[in-house]
Amino acid sequence: MATLVSFHAHPDDEAITCGGVMRKAYEQGHRVVLVVATRGEHGEVPDGFLDEGEPLWQRRVRETHAAAEILGVARVEFLGYVDSGMMGTPTNDAAGSFWTAPVEDAARRLAAILAEEDAEVLTVYDDNGGYGHPDHIQVHRVGMRAAELAGTPRVFQSTMNRDEVVRGMKEIAEQAGATGIEAPDISEVAEFGKPESMLTTAVDVSAYLSHKREAMRAHRSQIDEQSFFLAMPDPAFARAFGTEWFIRSGARPDTLETDLFASR
Repeated sequence: MATLVSFHAHPDDEAITCGGVMRKAYEQGHRVVLVVATRGEHGEVPDGFLDEGEPLWQRRVRETHAAAEILGVARVEFLGYVDSGMMGTPTNDAAGSFWTAPVEDAARRLAAILAEEDAEVLTVYDDNGGYGHPDHIQVHRVGMRAAELAGTPRVFQSTMNRDEVVRGMKEIAEQAGATGIEAPDISEVAEFGKPESMLTTAVDVSAYLSHKREAMRAHRSQIDEQSFFLAMPDPAFARAFGTEWFIRSGARPDTLETDLFASR
């Protein structure tokens, strides 16, 4: 048994980007630890969704624990930073925001968990955070440094296969349109993920899609039943989320691994 630590920016990110590999690791008998940098304080929520006087972050923490149980997570930790909001908004520079946190300080917090868990595998995001969100970019910077400090041997940068996104856009749009679901507008594909030529690892998580979808559903404040993620038909969901893509630090782009623990 080894330990996988999956590091994310906000509640719900873990289900969307790494829900499959987390559940797969659990099913294989590994220990799974989820670390979240912020409590998602600046997420959007419909009017009247929260109880009177209830702060959003409290609800999102509860949702994270519910999703973690579905994904087989043994331990959940929050680093204690504040959600920075979308790039270019005033919240980026607010006191305590993750975006303004010194990388070395945040990395030490994460490294302490990696060392305590004797983690063999760490997931972070690619250097653009997948799509340019400041907290996601910071996850990359902090996670990579934390792995250096803790000596974590296998670091995987979670990303999207940009070429596959382009190939799948038409198919997903057609399936969504046939059922009356509004497909997401990906107007700047060039900002999403990395080209296929840079990827080292493609994990087939199709066997765990029901867990992945239920984990998304647990984040009700951010992902409602009419959202793209939950309303799309099963074939479209499998097309979009059945493979989770990574760049393993130090690996050649032509490595083509299919499991985070493949070279143990």
